[in-house]
Amino acid sequence: MWPASPAALIAIQHELSTASPPPWRRGSGQPEIGGCIVCFPRGQAGPGSGGDRAWAAAAVLRGGRLIAEATVAGEARAPYIPGLLALREGPMLDAAVSALASPPDVLLVDATGRDHPRRAGLAVQLGAVLGLATVGVTHRPLLAAGAWPEDRDGASAPLLLGSEPVGAWLRTHRATRPLAVHPGWRTNIDTAVEIVLAAVSGHRTPEPLRRARTHARTARARDEAAHG
Repeated sequence: MWPASPAALIAIQHELSTASPPPWRRGSGQPEIGGCIVCFPRGQAGPGSGGDRAWAAAAVLRGGRLIAEATVAGEARAPYIPGLLALREGPMLDAAVSALASPPDVLLVDATGRDHPRRAGLAVQLGAVLGLATVGVTHRPLLAAGAWPEDRDGASAPLLLGSEPVGAWLRTHRATRPLAVHPGWRTNIDTAVEIVLAAVSGHRTPEPLRRARTHARTARARDEAAHG
């Protein structure tokens, strides 16, 4: 399910870039929105390497209430290589989301989507593997560019690769740096922005991702204290 070589991953990315899955549609009730993230040992710098210790967590919220969470520990399979993040983080994120007692309706991923050399970043691939609608949320674009939106809650502005819209800057709260929001599997730009805004509470980062990051860091601290 997760390729072990750059060449194999690139081939899958080309396939995913032309896939046309049915679009995700929000139901009448509050959606269950998940978030997933991987963290690595504190103080680690650079691209890392295969075999690095890693902790991945996923959390699901509905209307601001935590309804499921899961954390897994393991090892990264590769260093970080731009455009090939799935080699390093894909299996760990898959394991964390698969460990949830119940899957979310839509999943926020700490990765890009169409803002990618082959238009198929990890947010797209993880959704395809899990069969879940996904949205990528990052602090900055990978390749795309665009002016920041105006300084008000919920303001957005396009992120472009050449003339192609591949995402959006989204200012979740005024007077804070905007986030880069990426459509992933079964989502477009407008839907991605809508989902992120629905998941935002009192913080800049959407709450499912913030909870997942807290769980991953807690697991890391516990393991580092126990094993050094």
